[in-house]
Amino acid sequence: MTTALFPDLVINGEVIPHCAVAAEAQNHSAPRGKPGLAWRAAANALAMRALLLQEARRRELVADPRQFGPGRFEVEEEALIRQLLEAAIEVSSPNEQEIWAEWEKDPDRYRSPPLWEVSHILCACDPLNEVERVSALTRAKSLTSMALASPKGFAALATRESDCGSKSSGGALGQLGPGDTDPEFEVALRQLDEGQITPEPVLTRHGYHVIRLDAVAEGERLPYPAVRQKISDAMEKSNWVRRSRDFVDQLIAEADISGAELKPA
Repeated sequence: MTTALFPDLVINGEVIPHCAVAAEAQNHSAPRGKPGLAWRAAANALAMRALLLQEARRRELVADPRQFGPGRFEVEEEALIRQLLEAAIEVSSPNEQEIWAEWEKDPDRYRSPPLWEVSHILCACDPLNEVERVSALTRAKSLTSMALASPKGFAALATRESDCGSKSSGGALGQLGPGDTDPEFEVALRQLDEGQITPEPVLTRHGYHVIRLDAVAEGERLPYPAVRQKISDAMEKSNWVRRSRDFVDQLIAEADISGAELKPA
């Protein structure tokens, strides 16, 4: 049923069924009580898909699905969209002068990964269990206050209170690099100065942590030859994204769209 909240979706005369939009809306989150937001996001996604498929068929492309895993192939529409973008968007690799100029903008961006020496106190809990989580947070806040009040006593506090096996070494986890620990833990580490303790407990899948950054070895600046290919790949990808956006914007600008809110960037 067409309403102001759930309008018909028509792309260049092609009507997208309400049932298709409703099915796609299941893939888009929206605040409770505001289903119109999920519907709108779904309509935009399907409108964009319809525009690309219409253009692929206008160019008389024939789907040639690729295998992307053992026994797994693109469906016909995925193949058509990929082939359209491959045909419509041409991106050349940057030349040596362009790559060097990009590197020269800020050579300090290109460094080897840092190493952190870390200690922590764990108040274990199942984050999905509200009773456990609240109890662990209360305990972790108390331990944070104690650690901040007496930083030199951190190891003794960890030995006495931590729920992690590292308690036997005063909470020391040794050296960690990017990707060695939970994302939330790593985010907290990157915000600490050497010797600093997290001012608030950090929640991960294991529970709440009180974290101390014992030492940090910042990554060394990498020489140009070591990062040249990485810079070239990033520039080529950026160029592809920009040109694909231009291509999509042109399709939107020339289309007759009702029931979606697609606008050129």
